[in-house]
Amino acid sequence: MYEITPEHDFLVGIDSDGCAFDTMEVKHKECFIPNIVEHYKLAGVSKYLREAAEFVNLYSKSRGINRFPALIEALEWLKERPEVIARKVEITIPQGVVEWMKRETKLGNPALEKEVEATGDPDLKQALAWSKAVNDTVGDIVSEVPPFPFVRESLEKLQASADLFVVSATPNEALEREWQEHDLAKYVKAICGQETGSKKESLANAKKYPANHTLMIGDAPGDYKAAVANDALFYPINPGHEEASWKRLYEEGIDRFLTGTFAGEYQDKLLAEFDGYLPELPPWKQTA
Repeated sequence: MYEITPEHDFLVGIDSDGCAFDTMEVKHKECFIPNIVEHYKLAGVSKYLREAAEFVNLYSKSRGINRFPALIEALEWLKERPEVIARKVEITIPQGVVEWMKRETKLGNPALEKEVEATGDPDLKQALAWSKAVNDTVGDIVSEVPPFPFVRESLEKLQASADLFVVSATPNEALEREWQEHDLAKYVKAICGQETGSKKESLANAKKYPANHTLMIGDAPGDYKAAVANDALFYPINPGHEEASWKRLYEEGIDRFLTGTFAGEYQDKLLAEFDGYLPELPPWKQTA
């Protein structure tokens, strides 16, 4: 966990991909998914792999989870698709990755590289090659993606009263590059990506601040769970309605947070709205 040294009475964590920046769609559709097809030899069912991976990473309650659990979940959905079974394409769940995730919290390439060196596990080697390829593709493709409207204004409004830091499952290198590219890094005390630890671990800094003085801003249920685990408040950036969410945060949410009227009825209303945006089951599993 990165240790924040409090300089203000309030702490605010901000997720990055899909929350501060509109990078989720391009990263998954152009970088993550094509590399899954290549590294896991799934060209024969690429249509169904794409549907499964997009559902997991973008359009479900799993949105925003770390890339390795997301990979496993996508393959599990793919494995049970009747269309895939009919094509007799065998989908193998890499158990080496499943077991590694059970014993590791820093689910990033540095930890995975050490595990590959220690074990030589072929599943881990394959996952590492895929993950490195994803990072290379992101570096080649993803640039000049500005923050959502009202992100900069919200950070400027918060910085006089709160310690701000990035809390993300994205690799640190990509986060540093994106926040520096758009001159947002100057607003935050730290950028905590996947190598730093889980979002839950990074938000443990909340214990250094008074009750109801820590806010997590995120676009995924995992962000909310990390906030709850650390007794922090949560402001949702609703998928597909990011501009409106940031505008509401800037115009009313920040003031409520800083004046102690965020918890309770106001947050409950936001959470109820947020819950309706992301389903638990994919379209092909939902009954009419």
